[in-house]
Amino acid sequence: MDRNKDYILECCVDSVESAVAAAEGGADRLELCAALIIGGISPGIGLFEQVRTSCDLPVRVLLRPRFGDFLYTDHEFEIIRREVELFKNAGADGVVIGCLTPDGSLDMTKMSRLIKTAGTLKITLHRAFDVCADPIKTYNQAAELGIDTILTSGQEKDCLAGMPLLIELCKLQEKANGPRIMAGAGVNPEVIRRFLADTKITSYHLSAKKIIDSGMQYRKAGVPMGLPAMSEYDIYRTDRAIVAAAKSVLMAHQAADNDGP
Repeated sequence: MDRNKDYILECCVDSVESAVAAAEGGADRLELCAALIIGGISPGIGLFEQVRTSCDLPVRVLLRPRFGDFLYTDHEFEIIRREVELFKNAGADGVVIGCLTPDGSLDMTKMSRLIKTAGTLKITLHRAFDVCADPIKTYNQAAELGIDTILTSGQEKDCLAGMPLLIELCKLQEKANGPRIMAGAGVNPEVIRRFLADTKITSYHLSAKKIIDSGMQYRKAGVPMGLPAMSEYDIYRTDRAIVAAAKSVLMAHQAADNDGP
């Protein structure tokens, strides 16, 4: 089967409510995390179990012990390795991981250990790729490791700005049937439409976030629990309608692709 012809819409979620909305909107797969507002960290097993109970989409679990860079201490690495075991045993379909060395290279030793622990689980290399020193070398190393997917913005703040590198990486994917390039960061239905017109990328990652107001009636002002710039009464959730619109764009292009010569 030609993997380059597979169309995938992955939705990044950090709640059961968002997972259900993503499934209802037509997402093909979930990336499950916690604290999406800070880029995502490892979720708890309880959240994973509730998501599994509430929808039947494949789930890849983001494993990131903290906010910040991807240079992990021995303790942090052991946390990630143990989480691979835990989510594998809990029934995850894959894990989303990434470790770098101080010089910005992919940490092949740590990645090899995590992949060995994962066994038959699918592996996504997350956006640690976007802050590595040499993306072409790292792509080839990911292929060597047998990594399934690379989630990337093309080493820019969003995937539109990173389109030139994404196109280059997609050519590597086609040439060697290597890791699938999944465009992420700033993805919405219109961005997907532009990418489908200008690239051969068929896999997209979005959160489709909307802000809903808390149900709290009593609100204590001036007591932030985390980021002072964020309201404690703004709740981020996946918007089913945005997911459905993105899926519609993908399906229309896939249908046209299948009808082509």
